[in-house]
Amino acid sequence: METTGNYRRFYALFRRLTVRGDREECRRQLVAQYTMGRTTSLREMEESEYKAMCRGIEGILDDREVLRKKRSLCLKLMQELGVDTYDWNRVDRYCSNPRIAGKRFAWLSIEELEALSRKLRAIKSKRD
Repeated sequence: METTGNYRRFYALFRRLTVRGDREECRRQLVAQYTMGRTTSLREMEESEYKAMCRGIEGILDDREVLRKKRSLCLKLMQELGVDTYDWNRVDRYCSNPRIAGKRFAWLSIEELEALSRKLRAIKSKRD
């Protein structure tokens, strides 16, 4: 690998991941996944495998950031409609209504959050 000993990109991304349990074991599993089980060592990875792994982690982190922003927008819109967003039970009850989203807020995907924000804006415009 060209970047022998320089794994800053990986470790910078890895620190941003939320890892439950042993971080070292998680790192080994990531390396094994991208080397098809050939190795669990960063040093033994080929450059193409290393770059693919870093791109994969970046994709996960980008999706998580988009999800966070969509959730924040929906919560803001719900708050403007009078839903107590400090009480997660109320948020879940509101979203579980089949006419709103049909499931708990935490279970909504990015696409479902986009649809929810459109519905909330429509509800808000009808009230104004």
